[in-house]
Amino acid sequence: MPQIPEKIHELTVGQVAARSGAAVSALHFYEAKGLITSRRTPGNQRRYSRDTLRRVAFVRAAQRVGIPLATIREALAELPEERTPTQEDWARLSETWRSELDERIAQLGRLRDHLTDCIGCGCLSLENCVLSNPDDVFGERLTGSRLMTERRERPARP
Repeated sequence: MPQIPEKIHELTVGQVAARSGAAVSALHFYEAKGLITSRRTPGNQRRYSRDTLRRVAFVRAAQRVGIPLATIREALAELPEERTPTQEDWARLSETWRSELDERIAQLGRLRDHLTDCIGCGCLSLENCVLSNPDDVFGERLTGSRLMTERRERPARP
């Protein structure tokens, strides 16, 4: 991993990519989504502060556990003066995300268990299938095809 001398306070996009392991396109995407910021040089080149490396590490770690980018952006925006997240920040945020992750894990477990049943049955019935229509919730609200959105009536053509 390339070392960046301490006297350098701003990094190019290539340096951030090399040090963080994130692709340049990912860094541009993170910037477009408001997760990291840069300034532009007179030649219109991006320059990132050194703390961007920690922010990118924070974003990538949160993504790996399934946290949506919008949630990550909200978390970063809550930090005073949009400072770099600390270990304490990560501990606090990960605790709030824990219940969401626990629910996703439970949901995936249910999906896995029902998928086995579905493969054995093979019906994919919209009335009874626990994957397509759990608890027949669509049958309570609509008639006909339950997974298609309702079509708007079009005026008759002359």
